[in-house]
Amino acid sequence: MTSQSDYPHKINSRYSTLNQIRPKALVTGTMLASMLAMSGCATSSLLESNDHIITTKQTLSEDQVIAFGRPAQALPKTPNATMVIVGEKNSYVLTQGGTEMTSLLSNLTQKNIHVDNDMNFYVPNNDGHFQGEMKLSYAKLKDEFGRSDYQFFLQNNARECTSASDQRIGAQRFCFNVPVKGAIYPQVSNLSLIQSNYRALTKPYTVSFYTQTQQKNTNRHGPNSAQKLVLLPFALAFDVVTFPLQLLDN
Repeated sequence: MTSQSDYPHKINSRYSTLNQIRPKALVTGTMLASMLAMSGCATSSLLESNDHIITTKQTLSEDQVIAFGRPAQALPKTPNATMVIVGEKNSYVLTQGGTEMTSLLSNLTQKNIHVDNDMNFYVPNNDGHFQGEMKLSYAKLKDEFGRSDYQFFLQNNARECTSASDQRIGAQRFCFNVPVKGAIYPQVSNLSLIQSNYRALTKPYTVSFYTQTQQKNTNRHGPNSAQKLVLLPFALAFDVVTFPLQLLDN
């Protein structure tokens, strides 16, 4: 049996053990708090470093295409203007790629021409200038092609793009990708004359223009305010001579 004289010794021993445990617990708690604080800082830094730029596409304008043609006279400050996309709202003058497009539209049989992409042009600075690409294809029965056709394709960087559907009916297809740049002018002066005398295109074509804006993903102020398509500051209305063609849908 344990004598009463042994109790004070055991009680003191327990207190001694508790006193040894408490400092360790305090040290552990302090270290944990420090680690959590450091973790919070690390998380904050991680969030900040993960901010990235979001690119937003913004449509500036859409227009209905009336016709394709050439300027009836030389345009001021635009000496390379060789083709015009005539719209209901504005005129879109090609200053690069227009010669190639004019050659294609003038030399190929109109019923066999197909537009393979949307006329959706990029306006980097919204300063009256745009850029993009026109994609056309030309298809007919293989035995209808002549030597002069293949020579034309070679001269105009065409590539054969015959599909399985074309092959099944004995047809052959060639594709043209024409990079273009251009300038935006007011509505042509002789639009009403064109509309009254020019046969409508086989299908309605739309030409559209867009720009791109960039912002951080932490920006929570909502989308930028809408912009409008800007014309060249020196642009004047002019007459256009249209191409007598009917572009077809693919």
